[in-house]
Amino acid sequence: MVVALVALASCDDDTATLGVNMMPTADLLVKTYKQYDVATESYAVGDSVLARTSRSYFGRFTDPETGTTIKSDFLAQFHCDEGYSLPDSIEGDSCIQFDLRLFIENFVGDSLTSFKLSVYELNEQLDPNSDYYTNIDPEKYYDPSAEPIATKWFTISDRTISDTTRWSKNYNNNIRVSLPPSLGTRIIQDYRQHPEHFLNTSTWLHSGNPCSKGLYFKLEHGDGAMAYINLIQLNFLFRYYDEDYAKDTIGVSSLAATDAVVEATHFENSNLQKLLDDTHSTYLKSPAGIFTLATIPANQIDENDTINSAKLTLTRYNDQVQNSFKLNIPETILLVRLDDYLNGFFENYKVNDSKESYLATFDSSKNCYVFNNIARLLTRMRKEKSQGNLSPNWNKILFIPVECTKDTNGNIVKLNHDFSMSSARLVGGTGNPIQLEIIYTSFH
Repeated sequence: MVVALVALASCDDDTATLGVNMMPTADLLVKTYKQYDVATESYAVGDSVLARTSRSYFGRFTDPETGTTIKSDFLAQFHCDEGYSLPDSIEGDSCIQFDLRLFIENFVGDSLTSFKLSVYELNEQLDPNSDYYTNIDPEKYYDPSAEPIATKWFTISDRTISDTTRWSKNYNNNIRVSLPPSLGTRIIQDYRQHPEHFLNTSTWLHSGNPCSKGLYFKLEHGDGAMAYINLIQLNFLFRYYDEDYAKDTIGVSSLAATDAVVEATHFENSNLQKLLDDTHSTYLKSPAGIFTLATIPANQIDENDTINSAKLTLTRYNDQVQNSFKLNIPETILLVRLDDYLNGFFENYKVNDSKESYLATFDSSKNCYVFNNIARLLTRMRKEKSQGNLSPNWNKILFIPVECTKDTNGNIVKLNHDFSMSSARLVGGTGNPIQLEIIYTSFH
């Protein structure tokens, strides 16, 4: 512990010192600056974080900096709008084309890497009202011995279309997977016989139609990229007589994966142990990889003086490997007490309260994350210590990469785990403590 010189508080013209100049000299506030060692360590998530996200992820990618690999595929259900309808004049009540569209919002890695995708129907229902985690076992929801209803070899950059189309502002990059038209025909015919199956999402999910329980998008082969998929559509095309134009035409009807149903991404991380064994660094790796755990030396904090401010800084090491496919740095991280995280911080839709949970954004100019004032958290820990009956994790905090959702006024209304591919190696570790800086105030 390093203690700086004690100094008298200065007076200035703002209202923060109002009344101080009226006090006897002996009662002037004194500020004391102290530093404390904080031990940190990498915290293995074990591939299990809450999979509450509006995107799905597909691919396999090896981080050139750390050599760790992450593999991802996913399960998805489809939403049926209330008031769903089909034309009365579909020719033969049959489907002429049935397909899936997976729209790619972004990606990491080599867009020319070849992947093989297999699509399986689910045979067990996913509950839209339940929480699912990234270590979900797909084999509980589909039959691995069954044949897939479709397979597809693809690259993220679709080489089957022209460059003119690919770079058109009207083109949305997507993976198209053809399904058997007979499945679409069964859906149309069931609509004719049982329109009550299409009243809403709940009736659709329990209708027994093809794809109604959902689909598993399984990664079979490929390594070198990860696709971020923000929209999944199930489309069936049919011929029908358009009365408005008095002619035969082709129509299309779509069901989409939305927030109203389950999109559960399944992640598998490998080669993480060497990072967890590093005693002179800690790591942040998303998605579902590694957090950083810190143990606050709350027993050393002065018990009588007021904690005026407290700062904790996480400094990032620069990359050691130069590679065009290197991962991004986590943009925003959450500081939260370990017990709060384990007791359902994300499951209960909590957000940072600047009392026991805080946010920090990466400062590229200083190459660090700074939590400028966690005084309330330390004061709370000190109070708990005085009251006794402490939890084993009472002085432990986690740093977690997160994604923020804001309202129109810029207020944070939702926090989710960051599922983008990101990584940061931080100064710290059990053998290389970081510094907690505290300014105390007391009456002289």
